[in-house]
Amino acid sequence: MSLAVIQMVSQDDVLANLAQARLLLQQAAEQGAQLAVLPENFAAMGRSDLAAIGRAEAEGHGPILPWLKQTARDLKLWIVAGTLPLPPAGQPQAKSHACSLLIDEHGDVAARYDKLHLFDVDVADSRGRYRESDDYAFGANVVVADTPVGRMGLTVCYDLRFPELYSALREAGAELITAPAAFTAVTGAAHWQVLLRARAIETQCYILAAAQGGLHPKGRETFGHAAIIDPWGRVLAEQAQGAAALLANRDAVEQAAIRQRMPVHTHRRFSASTLKATT
Repeated sequence: MSLAVIQMVSQDDVLANLAQARLLLQQAAEQGAQLAVLPENFAAMGRSDLAAIGRAEAEGHGPILPWLKQTARDLKLWIVAGTLPLPPAGQPQAKSHACSLLIDEHGDVAARYDKLHLFDVDVADSRGRYRESDDYAFGANVVVADTPVGRMGLTVCYDLRFPELYSALREAGAELITAPAAFTAVTGAAHWQVLLRARAIETQCYILAAAQGGLHPKGRETFGHAAIIDPWGRVLAEQAQGAAALLANRDAVEQAAIRQRMPVHTHRRFSASTLKATT
């Protein structure tokens, strides 16, 4: 079962970003990927009109959702659409969520995850202050979904720092967990890979960490290092900077053996029971 994560250096031109994403997804499909994960903010990076972008998509006037559905159909590929701004279903005038969509090979939306933890943080970089809650509403649900490559839990970027979310996904049966991200260069250098590997080891899941990696509008710099991590914490594929499509295989037999030899899930004495997953 072949998995892919995409690394991009998205800019503020939506159509140009979609064109680059199409090329990278096509590369992944041609190499045998059944499912590919796009990074956070894959379609729009550094834009100040995220609310307008979200309304247009919700009202059927935007380019992103039709592009996602058509690309999935054309490539016969399941796609995790990193994040895009999207209001709640049926409420186009409401504040957008940082929304991660799972699109199946027929172009249908199989699952929707709205980012739970928003990045309201001060960072010692050229920007200094990040306040995602200015643009986005907080999500409310933990989400898992069945895919051809296994049962998949959905997370985004800053969620990586909250292990109770990952424990809830494992309790809901997750075998793989997505982590599309746009980590800053500063926080990424300090924490990115150690968090990815820790979440993989704790949950005994594959972690699919698509990333932004490079220079963006308004001086923003992202860390990159998109990666696929296996349930033993091994890095199966990684790209430091720049655009790339990375592939690795899921070994379901080995994953089951890891879980059997070290059954940490049955040894847990405290539960993330307050977080209930939707399927």
